[in-house]
Amino acid sequence: MKSITVEQLKTWKENNTPHQLIDVRELYEIETCTIGGLHIPMAEVMDRVAEINKDIPVIIHCKSGRRSEAVVYELERRFGLSNVYTLSGGIMAWIDAVDHSLMKY
Repeated sequence: MKSITVEQLKTWKENNTPHQLIDVRELYEIETCTIGGLHIPMAEVMDRVAEINKDIPVIIHCKSGRRSEAVVYELERRFGLSNVYTLSGGIMAWIDAVDHSLMKY
């Protein structure tokens, strides 16, 4: 399974590197804090696979990385996607390393 660090994602965002960011957390978690991207709750991802870009890197994230790892695994296994990455450490790692203002989580 491929992963990307929060530092790499930050660089991609700053440089406008083509990528798709998908947040698989629940709505109440999104309402607490977000780093942007498309919201597809974990339970809906497999039914909404058509919304996942196939031509650019897709970074899947959650709170800590555990749910996103499971989603990436299933996307690779079920659909053969090779462009999906989990965000190492999830949004908590983003808060720790990139944006402390989201600390309200």
